[in-house]
Amino acid sequence: MSAQRRGILWIVATALLWSTGGIGIKGIADSPLKVSFYRSLFAAVALFLLLGRDVWGRRRWKSTPAFIAAIVCYGGCLTAFVTATKWTTAANAIFLQYAGVIWVLLLSPIVLREPMRGRDVIAIIVALSGMALFFVGHFDTQGVAGNAMALVSSVFFAGLILSLRREHDAAQSAVAWGNVVLALALFPFVRHDLALTGKSFAVLTYLGLFQVGLAYVLFIRGLKHVTATQASLTGMLEPIANPLWVFLLLGERPSLYAIAGGAVVLAAIAWHTLLGEPVSEFPAPD
Repeated sequence: MSAQRRGILWIVATALLWSTGGIGIKGIADSPLKVSFYRSLFAAVALFLLLGRDVWGRRRWKSTPAFIAAIVCYGGCLTAFVTATKWTTAANAIFLQYAGVIWVLLLSPIVLREPMRGRDVIAIIVALSGMALFFVGHFDTQGVAGNAMALVSSVFFAGLILSLRREHDAAQSAVAWGNVVLALALFPFVRHDLALTGKSFAVLTYLGLFQVGLAYVLFIRGLKHVTATQASLTGMLEPIANPLWVFLLLGERPSLYAIAGGAVVLAAIAWHTLLGEPVSEFPAPD
């Protein structure tokens, strides 16, 4: 199996882990900011213990712009997404966040020197069209502020992918420190409500260790072998897989529109992947 194929499989595993977040958050009564705080706190602890010196022992990346941008974009993406979810529907938030693949497509040639190709454009347009089908009947045009915040989240999401791809040697450190910075930033807002039930502790531990910590380790591993556009497109498996968990665990059946939309997204990802060229053909980011 080629390095590119392995990279894509790491991104697929990442998207599946990310997609379990919705079912976990729905299962507890804690506020979004409290969930984000503990999720980042547990993820940071896990990453520092698991990766050791690979996280805190480096020196050469200490003040590079890409490293700092990755930390800022990580915290901005998660915070903006939580806020968007609070101000608008979850469907709006996740659909608009994945508009970030457009920013990745447009900025990759500038930031990473990865060429924009016709099949990239076609695959993204088809995948977004499939996602639009997926959310028929669930998209609410009334939550203007929440929708705007979701679009802000999409910009940070794109910035995170681009900066992690560019700063690949220190990407794990950027994510670990991003969780630390986000937890510290959220602490003042949740410090009066830190108590957790046994159920909340178990769910938030899972979210921190696996849905965030392990997921980003796999994502970074995969991002070394695929282009930023391929990574963001494959990541669109996340909103497709989310209702699968809801169906398996809660018995809620997806609509025919959702099934059709999911099929379109999967077809777009498969077509783009099977026609893909080895990432080694592209100039490596400076």
